[in-house]
Amino acid sequence: MALSFFNKKKDDRSINQVVKVPVAAIVPNRFQPRKMFNAENIAELASTIDQHGLLQPIILREYEAQKYEIIAGERRFRAIQTLKWAELPAIVQTMDDHETASMALIENLQREELTAVEEAQAYKNLMKLNDFTQANLAEKMGKSQSFVANKLRLLKLSQPVQEAIMNHEISERHGRSLLRLDEFKQQMLLHQILADQLTVKDTEALVDQTLNPKPAVAADKNSKETISKVKKTKDKATRAIAPDTRIAVNTIKKSVQMVEQSGIAVKATEENQDDVYRITIEIPK
Repeated sequence: MALSFFNKKKDDRSINQVVKVPVAAIVPNRFQPRKMFNAENIAELASTIDQHGLLQPIILREYEAQKYEIIAGERRFRAIQTLKWAELPAIVQTMDDHETASMALIENLQREELTAVEEAQAYKNLMKLNDFTQANLAEKMGKSQSFVANKLRLLKLSQPVQEAIMNHEISERHGRSLLRLDEFKQQMLLHQILADQLTVKDTEALVDQTLNPKPAVAADKNSKETISKVKKTKDKATRAIAPDTRIAVNTIKKSVQMVEQSGIAVKATEENQDDVYRITIEIPK
Protein backbone atom coordinates (compact mmCIF):
# COMPACT_ATOMS: atom_id res chain seq x y z
CA MET A 1 0.00 0.00 0.00
CA ALA A 2 1.16 3.56 -0.73
CA LEU A 3 0.57 6.72 1.28
CA SER A 4 -1.38 9.44 -0.52
CA PHE A 5 -2.33 12.94 0.55
CA PHE A 6 -2.71 13.53 4.31
CA ASN A 7 -1.41 10.03 5.11
CA LYS A 8 -4.38 8.15 3.67
CA LYS A 9 -3.71 4.78 2.07
CA LYS A 10 -4.34 3.80 -1.53
CA ASP A 11 -4.17 0.55 -3.39
CA ASP A 12 -1.09 0.44 -5.65
CA ARG A 13 -2.98 -1.65 -8.19
CA SER A 14 -5.32 1.26 -8.99
CA ILE A 15 -2.39 3.68 -9.34
CA ASN A 16 -0.40 1.85 -12.01
CA GLN A 17 -3.09 0.58 -14.37
CA VAL A 18 -3.38 2.66 -17.55
CA VAL A 19 -6.58 2.30 -19.57
CA LYS A 20 -8.13 3.98 -22.61
CA VAL A 21 -11.08 6.23 -21.77
CA PRO A 22 -13.41 7.99 -24.27
CA VAL A 23 -12.76 11.74 -24.22
CA ALA A 24 -16.51 12.40 -24.44
CA ALA A 25 -17.04 10.52 -21.16
CA ILE A 26 -14.72 12.84 -19.18
CA VAL A 27 -15.74 16.00 -17.32
CA PRO A 28 -13.53 18.61 -15.59
CA ASN A 29 -13.06 18.51 -11.83
CA ARG A 30 -15.71 20.52 -9.98
CA PHE A 31 -13.12 21.41 -7.37
CA GLN A 32 -10.48 22.63 -9.81
CA PRO A 33 -8.75 25.60 -8.12
CA ARG A 34 -7.35 27.03 -11.36
CA LYS A 35 -9.93 29.38 -12.89
CA MET A 36 -7.86 30.74 -15.77
CA PHE A 37 -6.41 28.64 -18.59
CA ASN A 38 -4.14 30.41 -21.06
CA ALA A 39 -5.32 29.55 -24.59
CA GLU A 40 -1.85 30.04 -26.06
CA ASN A 41 -0.28 27.67 -23.53
CA ILE A 42 -2.98 25.08 -24.18
CA ALA A 43 -2.29 25.32 -27.92
CA GLU A 44 1.46 24.83 -27.32
CA LEU A 45 0.76 21.81 -25.12
CA ALA A 46 -1.57 20.38 -27.79
CA SER A 47 1.20 20.72 -30.38
CA THR A 48 3.64 18.87 -28.11
CA ILE A 49 1.13 16.08 -27.41
CA ASP A 50 0.35 15.81 -31.12
CA GLN A 51 4.04 15.33 -31.93
CA HIS A 52 5.14 13.15 -29.02
CA GLY A 53 1.95 11.66 -27.61
CA LEU A 54 0.63 11.95 -24.05
CA LEU A 55 3.63 11.00 -21.92
CA GLN A 56 1.82 11.27 -18.58
CA PRO A 57 -1.68 9.72 -18.31
CA ILE A 58 -4.51 11.78 -16.87
CA ILE A 59 -5.82 10.68 -13.49
CA LEU A 60 -9.58 10.11 -13.33
CA ARG A 61 -12.23 8.70 -11.07
CA GLU A 62 -15.43 6.98 -12.19
CA TYR A 63 -18.24 8.93 -10.52
CA GLU A 64 -21.02 7.14 -12.46
CA ALA A 65 -21.06 4.12 -14.74
CA GLN A 66 -18.79 5.02 -17.70
CA LYS A 67 -18.63 8.65 -16.55
CA TYR A 68 -15.29 10.04 -15.40
CA GLU A 69 -14.14 13.14 -13.55
CA ILE A 70 -10.62 14.55 -13.78
CA ILE A 71 -8.52 14.38 -10.63
CA ALA A 72 -5.27 15.60 -12.19
CA GLY A 73 -4.40 16.73 -15.72
CA GLU A 74 -7.05 19.21 -16.86
CA ARG A 75 -4.59 21.19 -19.01
CA ARG A 76 -3.66 17.99 -20.85
CA PHE A 77 -7.36 17.14 -21.21
CA ARG A 78 -8.15 20.56 -22.69
CA ALA A 79 -5.23 20.23 -25.12
CA ILE A 80 -6.41 16.78 -26.22
CA GLN A 81 -9.92 18.13 -26.79
CA THR A 82 -8.50 20.53 -29.39
CA LEU A 83 -6.83 17.57 -31.13
CA LYS A 84 -10.19 15.79 -31.45
CA TRP A 85 -8.91 12.53 -29.97
CA ALA A 86 -11.61 9.88 -29.42
CA GLU A 87 -9.79 8.28 -26.47
CA LEU A 88 -6.93 9.10 -24.14
CA PRO A 89 -4.73 7.08 -21.76
CA ALA A 90 -5.73 7.48 -18.11
CA ILE A 91 -5.37 6.02 -14.65
CA VAL A 92 -8.76 5.47 -13.01
CA GLN A 93 -8.76 5.62 -9.21
CA THR A 94 -11.50 5.01 -6.66
CA MET A 95 -12.21 8.20 -4.73
CA ASP A 96 -15.16 9.89 -3.07
CA ASP A 97 -15.97 13.59 -3.46
CA HIS A 98 -13.90 14.56 -0.42
CA GLU A 99 -10.79 12.73 -1.67
CA THR A 100 -11.25 13.99 -5.22
CA ALA A 101 -11.42 17.60 -4.10
CA SER A 102 -8.40 17.31 -1.80
CA MET A 103 -6.32 15.52 -4.43
CA ALA A 104 -7.15 18.10 -7.11
CA LEU A 105 -6.30 21.01 -4.83
CA ILE A 106 -3.01 19.52 -3.65
CA GLU A 107 -1.96 18.46 -7.16
CA ASN A 108 -2.38 22.02 -8.41
CA LEU A 109 -0.72 23.60 -5.38
CA GLN A 110 2.35 21.40 -5.80
CA ARG A 111 2.71 22.41 -9.46
CA GLU A 112 2.97 26.09 -8.43
CA GLU A 113 1.00 27.24 -11.49
CA LEU A 114 -1.86 28.90 -9.63
CA THR A 115 -2.25 32.63 -9.18
CA ALA A 116 -2.04 33.92 -5.61
CA VAL A 117 -5.84 34.21 -5.36
CA GLU A 118 -6.39 30.69 -6.73
CA GLU A 119 -3.81 29.40 -4.26
CA ALA A 120 -5.60 31.18 -1.41
CA GLN A 121 -8.94 29.69 -2.48
CA ALA A 122 -7.35 26.24 -2.64
CA TYR A 123 -6.08 26.60 0.93
CA LYS A 124 -9.51 27.72 2.08
CA ASN A 125 -11.20 24.75 0.41
CA LEU A 126 -8.68 22.29 1.87
CA MET A 127 -9.29 23.67 5.35
CA LYS A 128 -13.04 23.30 4.91
CA LEU A 129 -12.89 19.82 3.39
CA ASN A 130 -10.54 18.43 6.02
CA ASP A 131 -11.70 20.48 9.02
CA PHE A 132 -8.20 21.96 9.35
CA THR A 133 -7.03 25.04 11.18
CA GLN A 134 -4.44 27.24 9.50
CA ALA A 135 -1.79 25.61 11.66
CA ASN A 136 -2.93 22.09 10.65
CA LEU A 137 -2.87 22.95 6.96
CA ALA A 138 0.49 24.72 7.16
CA GLU A 139 2.03 21.62 8.77
CA LYS A 140 0.55 19.27 6.16
CA MET A 141 1.66 21.46 3.25
CA GLY A 142 5.14 22.14 4.63
CA LYS A 143 4.46 25.89 4.88
CA SER A 144 4.62 28.34 7.77
CA GLN A 145 1.34 29.38 9.36
CA SER A 146 2.07 33.03 8.51
CA PHE A 147 2.50 32.07 4.83
CA VAL A 148 -0.93 30.39 4.77
CA ALA A 149 -2.52 33.25 6.73
CA ASN A 150 -1.13 35.89 4.33
CA LYS A 151 -2.45 33.99 1.32
CA LEU A 152 -5.90 33.64 2.87
CA ARG A 153 -6.04 37.39 3.52
CA LEU A 154 -6.16 37.95 -0.25
CA LEU A 155 -9.70 36.53 -0.23
CA LYS A 156 -10.77 39.64 1.72
CA LEU A 157 -10.10 41.74 -1.38
CA SER A 158 -13.08 42.85 -3.45
CA GLN A 159 -13.98 40.56 -6.36
CA PRO A 160 -12.73 42.94 -9.08
CA VAL A 161 -9.33 43.14 -7.37
CA GLN A 162 -9.14 39.36 -7.03
CA GLU A 163 -9.98 39.00 -10.72
CA ALA A 164 -7.28 41.53 -11.63
CA ILE A 165 -4.73 39.38 -9.81
CA MET A 166 -5.99 36.19 -11.50
CA ASN A 167 -5.78 37.93 -14.89
CA HIS A 168 -2.20 39.06 -14.12
CA GLU A 169 -3.24 42.70 -14.46
CA ILE A 170 -1.82 43.51 -11.03
CA SER A 171 0.55 41.63 -8.74
CA GLU A 172 -0.10 39.96 -5.40
CA ARG A 173 1.81 42.80 -3.74
CA HIS A 174 -0.53 45.36 -5.34
CA GLY A 175 -3.41 43.42 -3.82
CA ARG A 176 -1.81 43.33 -0.39
CA SER A 177 -1.46 47.13 -0.47
CA LEU A 178 -5.19 47.48 -1.17
CA LEU A 179 -6.17 45.28 1.80
CA ARG A 180 -5.97 48.36 4.02
CA LEU A 181 -8.99 49.87 2.25
CA ASP A 182 -12.68 49.03 2.19
CA GLU A 183 -14.07 47.33 -0.91
CA PHE A 184 -15.35 50.52 -2.54
CA LYS A 185 -12.02 52.32 -2.23
CA GLN A 186 -10.21 49.18 -3.39
CA GLN A 187 -12.14 49.32 -6.65
CA MET A 188 -11.61 53.05 -7.01
CA LEU A 189 -7.86 52.66 -6.66
CA LEU A 190 -7.80 49.56 -8.87
CA HIS A 191 -9.01 51.65 -11.82
CA GLN A 192 -6.24 54.16 -11.07
CA ILE A 193 -3.57 51.46 -10.83
CA LEU A 194 -4.58 50.01 -14.19
CA ALA A 195 -5.02 53.36 -15.93
CA ASP A 196 -1.68 54.76 -14.79
CA GLN A 197 0.20 51.44 -14.59
CA LEU A 198 1.28 52.18 -11.04
CA THR A 199 4.12 50.26 -9.41
CA VAL A 200 3.68 48.64 -6.00
CA LYS A 201 5.52 51.56 -4.41
CA ASP A 202 3.23 54.06 -6.18
CA THR A 203 0.21 52.05 -5.04
CA GLU A 204 1.35 52.02 -1.42
CA ALA A 205 1.79 55.80 -1.58
CA LEU A 206 -1.67 56.19 -3.09
CA VAL A 207 -3.20 54.05 -0.34
CA ASP A 208 -1.41 56.12 2.30
CA GLN A 209 -2.69 59.31 0.70
CA THR A 210 -6.24 57.91 0.55
CA LEU A 211 -6.18 56.97 4.22
CA ASN A 212 -4.43 60.17 5.30
CA PRO A 213 -5.33 62.89 2.76
CA LYS A 214 -3.79 65.70 4.85
CA PRO A 215 -0.33 64.87 6.22
CA ALA A 216 0.20 66.06 9.79
CA VAL A 217 2.07 69.38 10.11
CA ALA A 218 4.24 67.90 12.83
CA ALA A 219 5.40 64.99 10.66
CA ASP A 220 8.92 63.88 11.45
CA LYS A 221 11.83 64.21 9.00
CA ASN A 222 11.36 60.75 7.53
CA SER A 223 7.68 61.34 6.88
CA LYS A 224 8.47 64.64 5.14
CA GLU A 225 11.08 62.97 2.97
CA THR A 226 8.61 60.24 2.01
CA ILE A 227 5.95 62.81 1.06
CA SER A 228 8.52 64.76 -0.94
CA LYS A 229 9.57 61.66 -2.88
CA VAL A 230 5.95 60.83 -3.65
CA LYS A 231 5.38 64.34 -5.03
CA LYS A 232 8.51 64.14 -7.20
CA THR A 233 7.70 60.73 -8.66
CA LYS A 234 6.87 60.40 -12.33
CA ASP A 235 3.80 62.15 -13.67
CA LYS A 236 1.53 59.13 -13.53
CA ALA A 237 2.11 58.72 -9.83
CA THR A 238 1.65 62.44 -9.20
CA ARG A 239 -1.70 62.30 -10.94
CA ALA A 240 -2.67 59.25 -8.93
CA ILE A 241 -2.09 61.04 -5.63
CA ALA A 242 -4.43 63.88 -6.58
CA PRO A 243 -7.70 64.24 -4.61
CA ASP A 244 -10.16 61.35 -4.80
CA THR A 245 -12.59 63.18 -7.08
CA ARG A 246 -11.08 62.01 -10.37
CA ILE A 247 -10.84 58.44 -9.10
CA ALA A 248 -14.49 58.51 -8.04
CA VAL A 249 -15.59 59.90 -11.42
CA ASN A 250 -13.62 57.26 -13.32
CA THR A 251 -15.12 54.51 -11.15
CA ILE A 252 -18.67 55.73 -11.81
CA LYS A 253 -18.03 55.94 -15.56
CA LYS A 254 -16.63 52.41 -15.57
CA SER A 255 -19.71 51.17 -13.69
CA VAL A 256 -22.01 52.83 -16.22
CA GLN A 257 -20.11 51.14 -19.08
CA MET A 258 -20.54 47.75 -17.39
CA VAL A 259 -24.29 48.32 -17.07
CA GLU A 260 -24.50 49.31 -20.75
CA GLN A 261 -22.60 46.17 -21.76
CA SER A 262 -25.18 44.07 -19.91
CA GLY A 263 -27.83 45.37 -22.33
CA ILE A 264 -29.52 48.00 -20.14
CA ALA A 265 -30.12 51.37 -21.82
CA VAL A 266 -28.59 53.50 -19.08
CA LYS A 267 -28.16 57.24 -19.61
CA ALA A 268 -25.51 59.34 -17.84
CA THR A 269 -25.03 63.08 -18.00
CA GLU A 270 -22.15 65.07 -16.48
CA GLU A 271 -21.93 68.66 -15.22
CA ASN A 272 -18.65 70.23 -14.11
CA GLN A 273 -19.72 73.07 -11.81
CA ASP A 274 -17.67 75.39 -9.60
CA ASP A 275 -18.21 73.48 -6.36
CA VAL A 276 -19.31 70.01 -7.52
CA TYR A 277 -18.99 67.56 -10.38
CA ARG A 278 -22.51 66.27 -10.92
CA ILE A 279 -23.24 62.94 -12.61
CA THR A 280 -26.87 62.01 -13.22
CA ILE A 281 -27.68 58.40 -14.08
CA GLU A 282 -31.03 57.34 -15.50
CA ILE A 283 -32.03 53.65 -15.64
CA PRO A 284 -35.36 52.60 -17.18
CA LYS A 285 -37.78 50.72 -14.94
